[in-house]
Amino acid sequence: MNKRPNILVIGDLMVDHYLYGSVDRVSPEAPVQVVKVKDEELLMGGAGNVINNLLSLGSKVGVCSVIGDDEGGEFLKIRLGQKGVVKEGWAIQKGRKTSHKTRVIASNQQIVRIDKEDSEDISNTSEDTLLLRTKIVLPFYDAIILSDYGKGVLTESLTKELISLAKEHNKPILVDPKGSDYSKYKGATLLTPNKKEAEFATSIMIKDDDSLKDALKALKQKCELTYSIITLSEDGIALLDQEFQKIPTVAKDVYDVTGAGDTVIASIAVSLVEGKSIKEAIEFANKAAAVAVSHVGCYAVKKEDIESFDESKKIVELKKLLELLPKDKKIVFTNGCFDILHSGHVKYLNEAKSFGDILIVGLNSDESVKRLKGESRPVNEFNDRAEVLAGLESVDFVVGFEDDTPYELIKAIKPDVLVKGGDYEGKEVVGSDIAKETRLVQFVDGKSTTNIIKRCAS
Repeated sequence: MNKRPNILVIGDLMVDHYLYGSVDRVSPEAPVQVVKVKDEELLMGGAGNVINNLLSLGSKVGVCSVIGDDEGGEFLKIRLGQKGVVKEGWAIQKGRKTSHKTRVIASNQQIVRIDKEDSEDISNTSEDTLLLRTKIVLPFYDAIILSDYGKGVLTESLTKELISLAKEHNKPILVDPKGSDYSKYKGATLLTPNKKEAEFATSIMIKDDDSLKDALKALKQKCELTYSIITLSEDGIALLDQEFQKIPTVAKDVYDVTGAGDTVIASIAVSLVEGKSIKEAIEFANKAAAVAVSHVGCYAVKKEDIESFDESKKIVELKKLLELLPKDKKIVFTNGCFDILHSGHVKYLNEAKSFGDILIVGLNSDESVKRLKGESRPVNEFNDRAEVLAGLESVDFVVGFEDDTPYELIKAIKPDVLVKGGDYEGKEVVGSDIAKETRLVQFVDGKSTTNIIKRCAS
């Protein structure tokens, strides 16, 4: 699908106010930290963070919401206009306070949050405005996201009407739910509750895969969902479609989970509109969430960010590798067959990575391995060996070579450090005349592919 997704977001818009500073002392007035503010930032929050993520992922976006006639509401109007978001159903309710959340952050940690808001249901007039406008514009959109933060925009009656409308027009409608009663979301395409929210909504304590499956079934049946999903933080996302699946996360560094749920629902919506399967959409959302939580605050994820979490991008041809290598990093190179990866390999590669910034692994082609190890090798073909290596955190790039030695590869890469096994002590290391430095790493006793094959044979 080549056309740009066009998604309508309906829900609670907020102002996210960030105060960044440092803590050097404790207040003499009370036993509390004193934050010296160095910078501050105003962003769209709540449904606004869903909008930010959709825009960043390449979607066109329309919005329906209700704000107050106050400073926060004015900020949201201006910011949406600057971003090119179409204000489809837009109600300014007199006397209503626009949700405003202030987060104080020091040393990459959130210290306190201060909320100013109204959370009563919007007026009947505002509700009618949103519904009428949605009826008019829905045919021009590919999907709807209901971003419910429990601040009164998505009333029970409005939510039910919107879901009915989406089904009537055969448009997917995805909901980030709130509260314990999910009956108002009945008929949605999917909901994106986290584990705690799902437990609250189903009264099922999720402690293992069986109870997780029960909770997914309960949500699917009770809410008549097309797909049942529960987000599991560092454990990924659970899905019940035709069968139960757990799609693992790829998160590495977690600094702030703020807004990660918004990233997930935006990523799934874009993926489904682009024609991906639900599993592919969730895999994409997992990578997007991993990017989001590696930043402080609400981070709008870009597709190029997500590509960096795709391990297969580590497997490159030499020409592409030379384009990608940074000039200001210390490059480490090692090579091998890595036929059956074992703990000795992992320790060897971890130590090799410690000698510099970027570790490149030269991987013998299948024909090269056959010439070196015999007709029965390799046990695993090149693509499988490369994928396993790419899955290691220590490995930055995997590049194949056809020759018996990686000399031509080393000549092209010109690594700062060349690493080989301790069995090369006193021997000439191929490429040592090119690299600035050659380091030998001792193998782990008893750990070898040959020994593993012998044990399997016996």
